[in-house]
Amino acid sequence: MRICIYGAGAIGGYMGARLSLSGADVTLIARGPHLEAMKKNGLKLLIDGKEQTAFPICTSDPAEAAPQDCVIITLKAPSVPGVLTAMQPLLGEETSVVTTTNGIPWWYFYGLKGPWENHRLESVDPGNRQWEEIGPERVIGCVAYPACEISEPGVIKHIEGNRFTLGEPGGEKSDRCMKLSKALISAGFKSPVRSEIRNEIWVKLWGNLCFNPISVLTQATLDVIATEPGTRAMAKSMMLEAQAIGEKLGVRFGVDVEKRIDGAAAVGAHKTSMLQDLEAGRTMEIDALLGAVKELGQLVGVATPVIDLVLALVRQRARVAGCY
Repeated sequence: MRICIYGAGAIGGYMGARLSLSGADVTLIARGPHLEAMKKNGLKLLIDGKEQTAFPICTSDPAEAAPQDCVIITLKAPSVPGVLTAMQPLLGEETSVVTTTNGIPWWYFYGLKGPWENHRLESVDPGNRQWEEIGPERVIGCVAYPACEISEPGVIKHIEGNRFTLGEPGGEKSDRCMKLSKALISAGFKSPVRSEIRNEIWVKLWGNLCFNPISVLTQATLDVIATEPGTRAMAKSMMLEAQAIGEKLGVRFGVDVEKRIDGAAAVGAHKTSMLQDLEAGRTMEIDALLGAVKELGQLVGVATPVIDLVLALVRQRARVAGCY
């Protein structure tokens, strides 16, 4: 099985290294000093104080690779439109494309039976470019749970988690999905295949859509946001608005709001990915986490006053910082 990881940063590098070490045929698409270090010294993976080195094919040019059986996109959502043209040489007739981006994916309504089947989301796919240039029929959904970081170019440090949950948009347990799951499990990951992948997307999004922007606006870590009465109340209000939207779309939430917030508090003094992006001057995942939820609320007739307010504030914060 030929697997390409497009965007071999922290999560993509972690996934690619373990797949390569398990014997999979892996190509990593990366850039800059990180790419050069991987080409020179291999990709080093630090887990529980132990170091392993993998030697996958590493390149910045997808045209150097043959069409793949599977392309796993591990870029952040705002970066994906910029690589659609470059990605095309990787896409053969039978290539599947796995999306691991946070938030609501551009293919959300593909294969979702009901009044909004095949509806397009402008907030996460302006001009329908991903729908047209990737094609929703290629997609396998994926919710990524690991936390990793690039400790230095060519070195990935694993912090916690090893689960990548997969699911077809239509809910079937397809051969392609099962083969990918098997490959990931062989590499040491937990990789269940779920018939309701959107439920998992929403449960992860549920926390991200409030904790991430609140952290940007307050500079606070998760433990503070989830326990200080004012920010906890704001997070709860945003989550309840999102839950009402999700349930209108048929989503089931397997945990209540208070437990979800308590779970975030238990993570401790952790900076959210959006706060890390702000501090590093990187584009933030505002539309996938918040803009899409507002758009969905308008679609199903659920008001989102708190989400709308936080969205306006965090967009302005991002514009001032040059991160939007």
